Amino acid sequence: MAKTPLIEDGLVVGTGSDKYETKNPLAQYLLRQFDNSIAELVKMAKPKTILEVGCGEGHVTDILLNNSSASIQAMDISQTIVDIAKDSIDSPRVNFQQFNIYDLAAKDSADLVVCCEVLEHLETPETGLLRLAEKAAPYAIISVPREPLWCLLNFIRGAHVKSLGNSPGHIQHWSRKAFISFVEQQFEIVSVKSPLPWTILLLKSRHFKNS
Repeated sequence: MAKTPLIEDGLVVGTGSDKYETKNPLAQYLLRQFDNSIAELVKMAKPKTILEVGCGEGHVTDILLNNSSASIQAMDISQTIVDIAKDSIDSPRVNFQQFNIYDLAAKDSADLVVCCEVLEHLETPETGLLRLAEKAAPYAIISVPREPLWCLLNFIRGAHVKSLGNSPGHIQHWSRKAFISFVEQQFEIVSVKSPLPWTILLLKSRHFKNS
């Protein structure tokens, strides 16, 4: 059973999902495919600096840490979530901070910008995508749930039945094709991974000017 979502200022900042702690063999397999996809794309990018936007409780941060030698700035909109991530990851290469994706203009660029499971929560994902592209120098890894598979699989397993399988806080819904089309507004596609039920992209920013 899904845990109660964490809500701050009217926003779902933590779903309370137990997907990272699940004992279900199928769910564990699917999560390993997600983790392996992120790890492979990080190794392709070979970053020295990483900016992670929407670090959550630190699951992806740990993948970034273990598959690169980069210094990592990890941020999330919720200080509560940032504190949880800090407690779970202790490394001199990682700096955690509370920050909003819409305010990224104030941040330095990074070799690799990582944003997993964030854009589906945004009222204006176009603005969030632009901010990510402006800071990617030149690469980004972005992932979202792949619809309608995400909702269907949730519904089948009895999760979020009243919302027909839609996870709390998910207000944007993209198929694989639709998400690729969406990100191509700001990025060039480098590599596409489709572990069920996600779309994960390695991208090169159209804003990056190689000096």
